[in-house]
Amino acid sequence: MLILGIESSCDETAAAVVRDGCEILSSVISSQIELHKP
Repeated sequence: MLILGIESSCDETAAAVVRDGCEILSSVISSQIELHKP
């Protein structure tokens, strides 16, 4: 079974595709931290 997990917070968003609950096929994180640095 393939599962798509998506997480979002105020400055980061992440997504991952996992097979059978234990094998990570793909994972990516997008962040705005660099945009908010002084």
